[in-house]
Amino acid sequence: MPVKPQPGSKGPRRSLHFVPGGNERMFAKALELPADTLILDLEDSVTAENKIAARSMVCEWIEAADFAGRECLVRINPQDTPWGRDDLDAVLAAGPDGLVLPKVVTRSNVDAIDQIVSAAERERELPEQALSLVLIATELPEAVFHLHELASNSRVDGMTWGAEDLSGALGSHATRDDQGNYLDVFRYVRAQCLLAAAAAEVQAIDAVYIDYKNGKGLKKECSDAANMGFTGKITIHPDQIEVVNTAFTPTQAAIDEAHALLAAFDENAAEGKMAFSFNGQMVDVPHLKRARRILALAAQLAGQTS
Repeated sequence: MPVKPQPGSKGPRRSLHFVPGGNERMFAKALELPADTLILDLEDSVTAENKIAARSMVCEWIEAADFAGRECLVRINPQDTPWGRDDLDAVLAAGPDGLVLPKVVTRSNVDAIDQIVSAAERERELPEQALSLVLIATELPEAVFHLHELASNSRVDGMTWGAEDLSGALGSHATRDDQGNYLDVFRYVRAQCLLAAAAAEVQAIDAVYIDYKNGKGLKKECSDAANMGFTGKITIHPDQIEVVNTAFTPTQAAIDEAHALLAAFDENAAEGKMAFSFNGQMVDVPHLKRARRILALAAQLAGQTS
């Protein structure tokens, strides 16, 4: 059974790096960073007074800059704000690889944008669903109850979650305990995002780690996310990118073990067995699926650098 490639129009999305819209210095620096995806932000990092100017600048970046194989996404403002629809029209005309949609609540929010994007694709004679949608789907409490529906729109190929906006909506005093672990409600939402993304067969992307000077904490959080099944993480500081890329890249040891496991499955299948002992553990079909995913991702990454 073939393994579905990891989403991302330019290859796997391990690191998705936010770039404040309208900040020329940060954008120029971002073009030299090892992030797989750049998210040009028109929402939270831009003041109300600068929204229109930032929109124009971001569109100029998309049209003129060499992204050197990086995926270019744009986080537009929500459609119920004064800037949302104009953001959508202007950005679509500029031609990014996709959009990041914040504060979506129901499937109808996503479908409405999908229809506008589809019309723009037809007008520009682009392939159907050439532009992807990535959702930030847990910033409002009510959205948590619609995650699978949100992710099931066929244009959506990634979903992430957010603790900070949600904490504001909940009136939370903190998102983490004294040891740096998420409090129960945020652990719950993180798990729900992962499960909904997996159920809809879209990429599960872990949230921003805001304590950007805490490299040890970031490394642990990335390791936990990868172990759970997330395949990428959003970054907000250049120093986070290499840590994230490493966490979501198969090690050579993992690749070698996956090759050995596939060979063992072939050998045992010839004897009519799909459950057997391998390296001191009993393995069966789920382990085969995991090995195939590891090798598929490794092949995608090797294809980017070959």
